[in-house]
Amino acid sequence: MPAFSSSTVRLKAPDDAVRLPVREPVDLAAWAAEAARQRTDDERLVRALAEELHEAAADARTRGPVTALSYVPEPHRGELARIELSALIADDTYPIMTVDLLARCLTTITAISFRPPVAEYHDLPAGPSVRVRHAYVQDADRDGTGTLLETCAYGIVPDEGWGLVLLTSWRAVARSDELCALTDDLARTVTIG
Repeated sequence: MPAFSSSTVRLKAPDDAVRLPVREPVDLAAWAAEAARQRTDDERLVRALAEELHEAAADARTRGPVTALSYVPEPHRGELARIELSALIADDTYPIMTVDLLARCLTTITAISFRPPVAEYHDLPAGPSVRVRHAYVQDADRDGTGTLLETCAYGIVPDEGWGLVLLTSWRAVARSDELCALTDDLARTVTIG
């Protein structure tokens, strides 16, 4: 496999996804307005969706993923899920990237974990991988009541020098199975080269 370069990694975006400009030097407000207009012609919805896409792009830029998508199958409901593909490069602390290393990272229980993560190992076209489902409670009040955020992630190791994490996150708990299936489909489209 080739050494990591963002130009060597590709992910086939679903039809209902908006590719977020995470590396391009663009005016985010202008980009978001144009992207929203491509999804709906209702001006009220354009403004609301543009605001949401602007926030999604600005948020994704803070993590610097290889690519990021806002999944918007129903524009009047806004973003259903966020999809990010990020690269992890081996370093002095972890000189060799392994699926077990990614599994340990992705299954770490945090103070806001809602339930223990579930991991499964798979072979993908891009390399061996681990799939991890996790749920978190965000913005909890004193009683522990908050917003449930669910994730489905694939840690993929194309080469011992680097790895990839495909992460889909959402708050629409009723659509969890659908969004996990979407993530499964996306993981199979990750290509290197």
